[in-house]
Amino acid sequence: MPNGPPILLVEDESGDVLLIQRAFQKSGLPYRLKVVRDGDQAIQYLSGQGPYGNRQRFPLPFLVLLDLRMPGIDGFEVLQWARAEPGLKRLLIVVFTSSDLQSDINRAYEAGANSYLIKPVEFEQMVHLIQRFAVYWTEINRTAATSSPVKTTRPETSPH
Repeated sequence: MPNGPPILLVEDESGDVLLIQRAFQKSGLPYRLKVVRDGDQAIQYLSGQGPYGNRQRFPLPFLVLLDLRMPGIDGFEVLQWARAEPGLKRLLIVVFTSSDLQSDINRAYEAGANSYLIKPVEFEQMVHLIQRFAVYWTEINRTAATSSPVKTTRPETSPH
């Protein structure tokens, strides 16, 4: 099993989760992929609350792959929450969605996304994208040092 901080996948569609997990396995990347199924779980994971309170078992990821369209708290709200948290401001957050709407792209960057990728439908295209993505974020890109851990807060849940 790979060591080091994981990548957190925030995705509600089971088919997409399976496709992305298989693409990570086939690409041979040394990263653990942790999966949460909605925005509320993502916030719980990132804040170390609820079932994600054990940081040995659920360490902070070095990168988040964030879907936008999810029931309840959506990806935009997760992104805004994370960027308001002092301990998560430098966390790499890559929007990974099927939406290619320019308004979604603009909104994601305005909310603090580090990158915006559109999910390929075909498996081999997904593997290729994951491999290129990993080379960029883990080998080419240089990141800021992580902030010291700060207690995070949960947002008020708004009805949707």
